[in-house]
Amino acid sequence: MTTFSARPARRRSGPAPPAALRPLAAPSLAHALVERLSAEILSGQLAPGARLPTEQDLIATTGVSRTVVREAIAALRAEGLVLTRQGAGAFVAEGSRRPFRIDPADLGSLAEVLAVMELRTGIEVEAAGLAAERTSAADLREIAAAHAAIGRAIERGESAIDQDFAFHRSIAEATRNPQFPRFLEYLGRFIIPRQTIRVASGAAERLAYLRAIQKEHLAILGAIRARSVAKARAAMHSHLSNSRKRYQRIAAHQGEPTR
Repeated sequence: MTTFSARPARRRSGPAPPAALRPLAAPSLAHALVERLSAEILSGQLAPGARLPTEQDLIATTGVSRTVVREAIAALRAEGLVLTRQGAGAFVAEGSRRPFRIDPADLGSLAEVLAVMELRTGIEVEAAGLAAERTSAADLREIAAAHAAIGRAIERGESAIDQDFAFHRSIAEATRNPQFPRFLEYLGRFIIPRQTIRVASGAAERLAYLRAIQKEHLAILGAIRARSVAKARAAMHSHLSNSRKRYQRIAAHQGEPTR
């Protein structure tokens, strides 16, 4: 495993150097360097168009290896914060801003799961309404097939996570607005709380819960099939609200904060 150099930074006179040019204090490797450079960029200390410290400067002042520096620059480039020019170095991108993202590593917390569910409610209630308004016969077949697949998975004793995600995604596709399925694809299967939160319960209790969810799905499908915008919105809101309440009860039982 790569470690930070123990060598001290050279003493300097005058003002303190920018944060990006001070030694890293803990063995956080590329992540620490990404966070430090990101802070410089997003705060405006490194202005759009400005050249980042050279690879050699970053190695000398932070004490990390060339590999760590290159990994950090690659991560910043992937986030759209910097641009690299062959032979010239890395530069702060114009209009640099950190992209929206949800780190799956954070979703082991009930509070984080509930926060994502609240976000989903705002998006998916609207998606259900638009799907009811715009759905085609082909869309309805896809939604119905996804619903049936959930039922078969449940009866096989499975958690039906992939099938559940496919059901919600098929509704997003039926909106005819590509941003809805893109958003769900971004979240991925982590939108299904039982993907990240394992709840101890008996087989009978788990089966009853999954069947209750499936009834809620059926209400959503029925409203979209009937092309009732109001009922589709209400059914989706009820479904997601019921899920949030269940996990809020779990959080309360475990003594976990939900805010």
